Amino acid sequence: MILYEYPFNESIRTMLRLEHLFDRLGQLMVREAAVDHHFALATLFEIMDVASRADLKSDLLKDLERQKTVLNGYRGNPSISEQALDEVVGRIDHAFVQLNQLPGKAGHALTGNEWLMSVRSRISIPGGTCEFDLPAYYAWQKLPAVRRQADLQRWVGTLMPLAEALRVLLGLLRESGVPHKVMATAGQYQQSLPAGRSYQLMRVRLDPSTGLVPEISGHRLMVSIRFMRQDEEGRLRPAAEDLGFELTLCTG
Repeated sequence: MILYEYPFNESIRTMLRLEHLFDRLGQLMVREAAVDHHFALATLFEIMDVASRADLKSDLLKDLERQKTVLNGYRGNPSISEQALDEVVGRIDHAFVQLNQLPGKAGHALTGNEWLMSVRSRISIPGGTCEFDLPAYYAWQKLPAVRRQADLQRWVGTLMPLAEALRVLLGLLRESGVPHKVMATAGQYQQSLPAGRSYQLMRVRLDPSTGLVPEISGHRLMVSIRFMRQDEEGRLRPAAEDLGFELTLCTG
């Protein structure tokens, strides 16, 4: 099954982008080729760009505190496992403390590394990091893979509190929804949302054998999904068949 996620607000959109970048970074770092480590650095700089938003850290801290308050409200409920509750609250506390201890914005510590910043200033220029432009960077790429991996681990370590906070918050958000089967008639699906509830994330699971791609839109009153199929030239065309898929709406 292919999972598609659609954020209902800018905060969740930013969190999903950062999660995507951290996932890519993790896959690239464990490889040994210098070209993979080049793109790992490019991804690191993308994370720094996204994380430089002034209110991101404070927003994540507020969200962690809010989740802790909500969960503590379940204490004493006989249908809730106190042990499981303590475990989740413990993860929230750990993520809160680690993120709160970060000085300044996430990634701020790396901006004082002149070598890294010289690479960052050139990496978005086509061919800007070739050997005659950045000989020091070229020399770094010729180091043994284990040395490059150690450098990457050290630099990325300054961003791990951010990654942990995202992992905790997005995990709780996804767990707040209940998946259910629905049917798209003639390739289209719409659902009105109840007033008074604030949804943050929509998740769509689709059988890849259908060959369809969902075009998703939504706001506080309605969600809409139109299923598309690529033609031979790669253009998307509306599908006309009925289709069953799994839909999850998450409130957080």
